[in-house]
Amino acid sequence: MDADLRHDRPAGGLDTDTAPAATSTATARVVGIVWGLLILNTLGSAGAKTIVPLPRSLIQMVTMGALVAAFVLALVVNLRLRIRPSAFVLLLTLLLVPSLISSANLNSGFGALFRCGRLALFVGTLWLLSRWWDGGTTFVRHHIRMYFAVLGSVAAGLLISPGAALPELYGGRLVGALWPLTPPQIGQYAAVIIGLTVLLVLGRRTDRVSAAVVIVPSLVLLALTHTRTATLGLIIGLTLAIGSLVLTSAAARRFFTWAVLCAVVAAVGFAGALRSWFLRGQSQENFSNLTGRAKVWDALLAAPRSTGEKLFGMGLGDKSFGGLPIDNSWLAVYHEQGLTGIALVGSVIAVLGGVALLRPPSLSRACAIFLISYCAIASYTEAGLGDASPYLLHLAVAASLLAAPADPPLPPPAVPRRHVPRWARGPEVS
Repeated sequence: MDADLRHDRPAGGLDTDTAPAATSTATARVVGIVWGLLILNTLGSAGAKTIVPLPRSLIQMVTMGALVAAFVLALVVNLRLRIRPSAFVLLLTLLLVPSLISSANLNSGFGALFRCGRLALFVGTLWLLSRWWDGGTTFVRHHIRMYFAVLGSVAAGLLISPGAALPELYGGRLVGALWPLTPPQIGQYAAVIIGLTVLLVLGRRTDRVSAAVVIVPSLVLLALTHTRTATLGLIIGLTLAIGSLVLTSAAARRFFTWAVLCAVVAAVGFAGALRSWFLRGQSQENFSNLTGRAKVWDALLAAPRSTGEKLFGMGLGDKSFGGLPIDNSWLAVYHEQGLTGIALVGSVIAVLGGVALLRPPSLSRACAIFLISYCAIASYTEAGLGDASPYLLHLAVAASLLAAPADPPLPPPAVPRRHVPRWARGPEVS
């Protein structure tokens, strides 16, 4: 499962040192732990009320401590600071520039500088991990394991206290009762691991029983969240990803055919139930303005800004405007990092998408296409592309899938044998 990491090979074969198998396995485990700590850092500290009240300061201490620990562990396993060239991480590094320029004005308070430091540590950890980005599915498996563990805590909260997990405050939608997670967060995590697991099954990288253990409960949790963005992202992302495999994979063609047939049957036989689930009891007017999001967007765009604020934004904040969540990655980036930030974030999506389209059909390419398309779709109603977030981790996995495989170490040059004349040799022993 972690075969790609157990070789412990640096990029380009620059380091020809060989390590014992135990050391390589230990390194692989540490890298997996680092990835889990990054995921813990991006879970956030705001959400529903939990069964056991958790102070927000405690949650923030845990999440920030996880990021610091991730950076330290990544540095320990990569003391030589060997990194791979990555346009994705380079663009994120450049995104720090408008973030620092706008945050230095303290329009968003000292918290903006703190968030800049968090983003810098986050990007630095990705640079250290880039050494192990070799086009394999290792980080896909880390991603699935860690988010499945998060969903396990959600399921445990649902079993322990259904009332706390399905509160009226959120319209009966599923929330995290043990850790404060909102319905969109849970829906996002469920949709991402469902899509990746389906692709691993089609690529014969996992068995169907193991896949069912992940997919079935995740589908149930996704349905309980009533999250439309995650559902559409899953459907469209899987369609594009499987479409990239149709010409080269018979399993992908069979899955695509059955999926279309099931979709037609569901649309005909369960049209009313699907429409009711999709509307979530909202009026047509409330649905048309995206549950009030459009009003916040219009107010944000109409707010007066200086030239500097248009170029570099107002500084990293909590992705809100006027006390209300922005819920749009592009407008959140415009508000906090300006037009410069939008250009850089757009370049991230364009570069990853362009590289994915130029790659030959493969499982890694399909997984990358799914993640990129999911993030692009979710960016319309969710914020996070301009700061340390699960969406940047999804794109980091895509970048690892699109990285060129590392070259094996070159063998040592052969030493020519010196020719010794027969008369100069010693006596032969019979």
